[in-house]
Amino acid sequence: MAETTTKTKKKAPAAKGGGKKSCTIAGCKRAYRAKGLCFFHYKKFRRGELEAKPARWIACSKPECKKKVFQHGLCEEHFTAWKKSRKKNQGAEAAPAA
Repeated sequence: MAETTTKTKKKAPAAKGGGKKSCTIAGCKRAYRAKGLCFFHYKKFRRGELEAKPARWIACSKPECKKKVFQHGLCEEHFTAWKKSRKKNQGAEAAPAA
């Protein structure tokens, strides 16, 4: 007796951003999934098949800064400054008012 197997089609992962954001690849209108890409282009990115990466993955997102991205779309210098400003603001909120 031979067993038969049925192939089921996989559904695309659910879109993030409530379906309001779209893929950053030119000409693609699919909903955003991860790293600014739709599920289709994100899968290609993971496989290394994507021709060009969007600029936001390469250079710091601050205007006039062309340094390599370190974390959260910022270079190491801007990320460190952002992190320090957050700690300073959180410390001020935690202090009791006199």
